Amino acid sequence: MNYEEWEQFYRKIIKDFGFSEFEDTLAAKILKKKIRSPLPLDVVERLIRGKITNIFGAGPSLEKIKSFPSSPIIAADGATSYLLEKKVIPDIIVTDLDGEISDLMKANELGSILFIHAHGDNITSIRKHAEKFKNCIPTTQATPLEGVYNFGGFTDGDRAVFIADHFRAKKIVLYAMDFGKEIGRYSFTKYPEMKIKKLNWAKKLISYLAQQRSTGYIEFYSKNI
Repeated sequence: MNYEEWEQFYRKIIKDFGFSEFEDTLAAKILKKKIRSPLPLDVVERLIRGKITNIFGAGPSLEKIKSFPSSPIIAADGATSYLLEKKVIPDIIVTDLDGEISDLMKANELGSILFIHAHGDNITSIRKHAEKFKNCIPTTQATPLEGVYNFGGFTDGDRAVFIADHFRAKKIVLYAMDFGKEIGRYSFTKYPEMKIKKLNWAKKLISYLAQQRSTGYIEFYSKNI
């Protein structure tokens, strides 16, 4: 999704939540300074293009998943902690740095690529943690900057879907993206009501993308759950 297509959603989202485009842009500028040598995008394309790509959210059903695919795995922030507990190293982590930083750092050291996201509410975390990581790609939900990308998406989970789509996954399989009223403990959220509201937007965005693609391109994993 290019920014021109994404902007229609972004305008509605910041109005709905009362977010500041100025703060989002400021966060992106700070992140750009913290990540001085972003990972080349072609590294990610070689990893994803033409492959079934599996995205793990942090919904309540995450802890019921006991077997894991061998094809590329993308973890949405806090899901990283569960995957590490199961000795699974995600190929990619999509994060705005509100998961367990120690687990994000451990996965990164073990080879996970990080898409680090900037928005107005995580400037403090960016300043504190962003430069600790290697093999990173910075992202924003506002107008992209040179070297700070916007592939579409709002929450870590649906942003992961848009990233997989951008890099031409053959198919996208969603794990533990439950979109219900219950918040999984690996979400690590301090604001459950806002989280549910964000998940409603994530569901809308994923549904939109699914409608633009062929039937079965995006599917939900349900085996043994």
